[in-house]
Amino acid sequence: MENTVSPRPAKKTDNNANRTEYYVQLTVAIVIGLVGVFIRFVPDVLPSLDQMTFLFSLIANILMIVASIIAFKVVFDILGFGKNKN
Repeated sequence: MENTVSPRPAKKTDNNANRTEYYVQLTVAIVIGLVGVFIRFVPDVLPSLDQMTFLFSLIANILMIVASIIAFKVVFDILGFGKNKN
């Protein structure tokens, strides 16, 4: 019996996830998040800063929110939900 399936052309894929800028942005978001985590615990390490616990917590929370927003933006761009449709 002979093969009656006609050959189809190769599938062209536009792999958007391999762009270097996404990995750079994710790395920046991770670094910002880690800085936020470390800033949160500075008053625990330096007892002279115990009175400024609220300030360090506030700065840490803001950095974590910024890092999360950047990370979600990059992930949604990779998935194709962002504005960058090249």
